[in-house]
Amino acid sequence: MNQEIRIKTKHFYALLVILGFLLIYSLSSNRGCDSTTDQTQLDRRAFQENREAFIPNQKGPTIYAITPTYARPVQKAELTRLSHVIRLVPNVFWVIVEDAEHTTTLVTNLLRRSGLQDRSVQLSAKTPTNFKLQGKDPNWLKPRGVEQRNKALEWVRQHMTENGGRERHSVVYFMDDDNTYSTELFAEISKIERNKVGVWPVGLVGGLMVEKPVLNRDEIVLGFNSAWRPERPFPLDMAGFAISSDLLLDNPQAQFSYEVERGYQESEILRHLTIVHEMQPLANKCTEVLVWHTRTEAPKLDAEKQLVKSGKHSDTGLEV
Repeated sequence: MNQEIRIKTKHFYALLVILGFLLIYSLSSNRGCDSTTDQTQLDRRAFQENREAFIPNQKGPTIYAITPTYARPVQKAELTRLSHVIRLVPNVFWVIVEDAEHTTTLVTNLLRRSGLQDRSVQLSAKTPTNFKLQGKDPNWLKPRGVEQRNKALEWVRQHMTENGGRERHSVVYFMDDDNTYSTELFAEISKIERNKVGVWPVGLVGGLMVEKPVLNRDEIVLGFNSAWRPERPFPLDMAGFAISSDLLLDNPQAQFSYEVERGYQESEILRHLTIVHEMQPLANKCTEVLVWHTRTEAPKLDAEKQLVKSGKHSDTGLEV
């Protein structure tokens, strides 16, 4: 009898130990789940913050991004890359101006496929023959994009006048199709105040790793660190500034010209709108590079040329 009681007592204590172990395990498991949940929430919050930092806020002035373009083998590739940036920035309105007599189906199709039909306009303006580059002319020999940018400025001014543009703050930016743009740049452009021209650094231009505005302690633009023709009134790149649209409305004479020296297109339009000391520095006091003056290498199409001589094309039935 006593032996039976001792056995039952042992079983009782063993059961208590097992139950205690299970209780401890259960509590530790719950803490682990809570920890995992907390970490997941932290990860999600960090992801959202990073995403919001990368993609500009939808609010802000409309940014009219003016892009001159012309027919060449890499045209669609360049515009496709640019369209992906613009799709990420809801307050950008794309003004594409083709160097042609008429707009082309290639650009029309690209806008349709990218879903940007409602945030774009497709224009055309052909460069006069005497200002067109010929054969193996270097791209700096004659001014490029003059006709197209002026056509775009004409459209923007008319569009804004017809749609209450003076009451609505907007900004104009010259966005060439061969540059590389961070979406963060457009968040900076959105900060441009009325009656101001915003400026920031541009990477890989003018023989330097970066061209940038030089500021004093009061964050006023004193000049630029340009190495190429620094004597220019505004020695900066087309990608390095944007203009409050009310300045363009108040100064209809501000446009580009075929009659200026090489490298003076930026100075030609800006001289009507501002002076260096009144420009608005952006991109964290001009300490961040958010745009790069890149160029796409011309593709080698020797095999294609041989194919064309035989009356054939590798892209028959395709839009490349």
